[in-house]
Amino acid sequence: MQIIENSQVYDAIVVGSGAGGGMATKVLADAGLNVAVVEAGPFFDPADEQQRTQMKWPYESPRRGASTTRAFGDFDAAYGGWEIEGEPYTHKDNTEFHWFRSHMLGGRTNHWGRISLRFGPQDFKHKDIDGYGDNWPIGYEDVKPYYDRVDKLIGVFGTNEGLPNDPDGFFLPPPKPRLHELFYIRGARKTNVPVYPSRMSMLTKRINQERGVCFYCGQCSRACQVYADFSAGTCLIFPAQKSRGQVDLFVNCVVREVTTDENGRATGVSYINKEDRKEYKLKGKVVVLGASACSSARILLNSKSPQHPNGLGNSSDLVGKYLHDSTGASRAGFIPDLMNRSVSYNEDGVGGMHVYSPWWGDNSKLDFPRGYHIEIWGGMGMPSYGFGFNANEFNKFFGTKVGGYGDVLRSDVKKYYGAVVGLSGRGESIARKDNYCEIDPNVRDEWGIPVLRFHYKWSDLERNQARHMQDTFEEIIVNMGGEPLGDKPGKDSDYGLLAPGKIIHEVGTTRMGDDPKTSVTNRYQQLHDADNVFVVDAGPFVSQADKNCTWTILALSMRASEYIVNELKQQNI
Repeated sequence: MQIIENSQVYDAIVVGSGAGGGMATKVLADAGLNVAVVEAGPFFDPADEQQRTQMKWPYESPRRGASTTRAFGDFDAAYGGWEIEGEPYTHKDNTEFHWFRSHMLGGRTNHWGRISLRFGPQDFKHKDIDGYGDNWPIGYEDVKPYYDRVDKLIGVFGTNEGLPNDPDGFFLPPPKPRLHELFYIRGARKTNVPVYPSRMSMLTKRINQERGVCFYCGQCSRACQVYADFSAGTCLIFPAQKSRGQVDLFVNCVVREVTTDENGRATGVSYINKEDRKEYKLKGKVVVLGASACSSARILLNSKSPQHPNGLGNSSDLVGKYLHDSTGASRAGFIPDLMNRSVSYNEDGVGGMHVYSPWWGDNSKLDFPRGYHIEIWGGMGMPSYGFGFNANEFNKFFGTKVGGYGDVLRSDVKKYYGAVVGLSGRGESIARKDNYCEIDPNVRDEWGIPVLRFHYKWSDLERNQARHMQDTFEEIIVNMGGEPLGDKPGKDSDYGLLAPGKIIHEVGTTRMGDDPKTSVTNRYQQLHDADNVFVVDAGPFVSQADKNCTWTILALSMRASEYIVNELKQQNI
């Protein structure tokens, strides 16, 4: 097949336009570089009337907003999901991993929860504390200056609390707790679980003229038409297009591989254009992979050459290894005092929680080594498809029939809606070499590119953590004056522990380290085997921490991208 080559040589080619790729694009373009951004999905701008789903009613969808076409509902701003037609992945040894992909400009940052937590000092050196996994080659002090700058560049609300492993930052004013969150605060404190204002990247106050301020519609998962929440497209890519450098977008383009020369150095990328289904080549001095941890690993593994027979950057045989996702388990409770809620005022707030509980426990006294934080959901937001309560559970609680049809159903919905509060734990799993992704030798996607095959199992450490979550959730719900709904998940269901990949925090496939024999990238996320290739997504993470990973992706991408600029100026790459 003929491959069409672009004659221009870019200073940098950025693959992927999510958190890591978006930040790299902005830093490189601000430095005056010519940048090509290659994105597997279409162009997306939430301010565009044709693409916008914010402020639309369920009846405006032929599916009433159901999740038959998008994993999180018809109005969710994520083009993709765990399963994408024509783009499969497989599993090895009957293990389970669910791989979420969002193919669009801005990637998964268009619909994420925007929980924006820094990793703490302990999170970079956990092996020193509990003996599990490995330490990062860098520490919190290396990343702190970039966290500070990300806070100011993007905006995050919260409060400074002086917590040793949940570092303070530069925060905008947080929104006040809503009624169901006030009940949570009461129950959590009775359980000796601390509660603080959550730290989330929505603008409660104006930080520049290009972005608006949150107006509390509660629909951040739909992406914000006034750019008040953080999405990589609106907050990084669009501003980069107005900077000193040149930014060319190549959307609907699926990267097959990183191309290399006879010395094994990268020369660019080859990609398939989804619209004409032809293969093209782009040339670049530097290639920056920010396609997501698993996608970047797939590209590297498919980039084979005489100089890199095992895949680019894979002389250590560690590309794809040490894959790990956050743990996750949940429980809901019915709070009788929240019945018959007034609906005459707007308490929707931001699209997510106003308060949260960071990890408070002493793992040295527990049977699992790493912690988790608690996320809270509930309230009086707009009902979505399938919002209804579980009538059987309510019937058991009240000893009478709840729900039905017509006026009875409408009356009961008004009576009970908003009286259910949910608690979700998101915790740290241990990075293990035998949890990994690799290339399936027998399966290709519709673009002719070999697909990933996953091997992943939880250990008893993660199950024990989930059991602790369930014990804590039940105690908090009772202390809220509530009744836990459903049977308490037990050992036979791994204590409600969700399958790997379901939390969508996968990291670790191109881990960083100082030794090329035991890592893929160095401390600046530069491949040991090819000095002009960098990975700026969550692939280089040595461990996940009990925090969401996006703020750390952004900070590390900024750090790596400034290193790239400096190395190019000095002609080192």
